[in-house]
Amino acid sequence: MSKIWLIAQREYLTRVRKKSFIIMSLIGPLLTVALFAVPVLIAKMSDNGKVVAVADAGGLFTDKLPEPKDDISFTRVSPDLATAKTEFKKSKHDALLYVPKLDISNPAGFQVFSRKGLGMSLENDINRAVNNAIESQRMQKAGIDRALLDNMKVDVDLQTVSLSDDGEKSSSTGISTVVAYVFGFLIYIFIFIYGVQIMRGVMEEKTNRIVEVVISSVKPFQLMMGKVLGIAGVGFTQLALWVILSMGISSVMAGSISPDKIAEDRAARTTAVMRPTTGKDEAAKKENVAAKFTQALKSADLNVPLLVGCFLFYFLGGYLFYGALFGAIGSAVDSETDTQQFMMPVTMPLVLTFVVSQAILTTNPNGQVAFWMSIFPLTSPIAMMMRLPFGGVPTWQLLLSMALLIAGFIGAIWIAGRIYRVGILMYGKKVTYGELSKWLFYKG
Repeated sequence: MSKIWLIAQREYLTRVRKKSFIIMSLIGPLLTVALFAVPVLIAKMSDNGKVVAVADAGGLFTDKLPEPKDDISFTRVSPDLATAKTEFKKSKHDALLYVPKLDISNPAGFQVFSRKGLGMSLENDINRAVNNAIESQRMQKAGIDRALLDNMKVDVDLQTVSLSDDGEKSSSTGISTVVAYVFGFLIYIFIFIYGVQIMRGVMEEKTNRIVEVVISSVKPFQLMMGKVLGIAGVGFTQLALWVILSMGISSVMAGSISPDKIAEDRAARTTAVMRPTTGKDEAAKKENVAAKFTQALKSADLNVPLLVGCFLFYFLGGYLFYGALFGAIGSAVDSETDTQQFMMPVTMPLVLTFVVSQAILTTNPNGQVAFWMSIFPLTSPIAMMMRLPFGGVPTWQLLLSMALLIAGFIGAIWIAGRIYRVGILMYGKKVTYGELSKWLFYKG
């Protein structure tokens, strides 16, 4: 055991002292925060909003133009198309909407002109404004009060409750889905990044013949276990640094790019472009969305200690399980080009689980497919962590999944150890699956 610890310590200290580790530990959180912050900052620092000129030859917007929404506003220009085009070329408007003389029962002939591509968002907003105006005229013609109809529409806030033998427990599908994806993605990425590091480390030592010296002092199994545990420590250290730094950076930047400030900036820009509009209504909607999100967090009632504990278990268990297999692959080949035939069977369950999770695990977390994938050791690290946030996982299923993962890890270590002891000293030979099966039963 002391030799395994020394090897793990050497692997850990060697890697954490590298400049690449320090740089990635600092850049990682910045990239993560930037992924979410940059779009918000771009929205905040954008120009004075999009302005759409309306040439209303058909009288669709006779009563009033569409209300400004976010950073998009409308202004009226000459209804004559030729004149409107000429004015549009001289103006700084972003788009020109031409409304032809039309039959309200069969509207057609609308055109939108722009100097460059409209963009999907602006096109959808213009399309929505035209559709709403046509609907309003049709309702007016049919004698239907639009305001009365709008008042009849409701937005019911459903409270989901999970029933079990332990009683009732409130839940939130949206929050549970987000948590499930975060847990699944972290495990998926961690296994791939650091599993490949183990494989490359073994291949490097094998290629440089360093292992021939090391193997004279320790057993191949001890060398492999030390390498797996050492790199696991590196991964946990980097993950902890990422979490701490990301939280610190996020808290510092939150004040300057908060949604409330961005909403205020947009409202100010809209007012400058057009007349005062429904800023209070927009603010009320944003406050309502924020309140609903806060309520969803409270109603989710997630069992945080259980989720964190299980995450650490499956995080470490999945890594050790796959790390052993990656180490075995590294010992069996001489170059990365030779790893492809062995990587596919090992990584396919991981990829399959992550892909299936989007269609099955999060939509039916307690179905048969989700159950079996959360039990099978090759898929359980991701599958079980994507089931747990939704609740309803019986204790016996969780314990069975953990037990099988531990058993799978022990089996993977045994298989990897048998392959490792032969493959680590094998050079210049293309290895097949048949050859690997023979290595499992070599004596000595």
